[in-house]
Amino acid sequence: MNKPTSSWFLLSVMVAGVLLLAPMAGYCAPPDQCGAAAKSRAEIYAEMTSMLGLVPTFFKSIPDSTLGLEWELIKRVQMEPGPIPNKYRELIGVGVSAATKCEYCTFFHTEMARLNGATDAEIEDALHYTKSTTGWSTYINGSQADLDQFRSEVKAVVEYLRKQSAAAENQAK
Repeated sequence: MNKPTSSWFLLSVMVAGVLLLAPMAGYCAPPDQCGAAAKSRAEIYAEMTSMLGLVPTFFKSIPDSTLGLEWELIKRVQMEPGPIPNKYRELIGVGVSAATKCEYCTFFHTEMARLNGATDAEIEDALHYTKSTTGWSTYINGSQADLDQFRSEVKAVVEYLRKQSAAAENQAK
């Protein structure tokens, strides 16, 4: 018997994840498996309107079969508090959006960052950080620097900086 490929394994894991998470998100396919757990399009739209003041147009093109799942994902990832405060998550979003060159996402995350208290200086700093990171990533990856050596050197730098920080704290006492 042939060994399953990693692609098939990954696909299987993704399908299993969707099937396990789907009932929580109001997604059912086929409908008889979820019963009352699924929310109708009207219920989801009502929740969106309550939370956002309107139903964003891009949600209107999402099929009924995945609308509940997508709405739950947006709420959990974009709106609910998490280990990283929303202001900083949105600043990360600004950087990622700029790097992926998505005008829609860049506008969304910039406005959400401002809503969550980010200043223009913080937004600019996030963009400069993204530019630096993607630039170095391009250069180091393109030059095919030795990854093991790179990792070793980064660990050495971190250890050195950790010791410097500890020494400075001891001097301050």
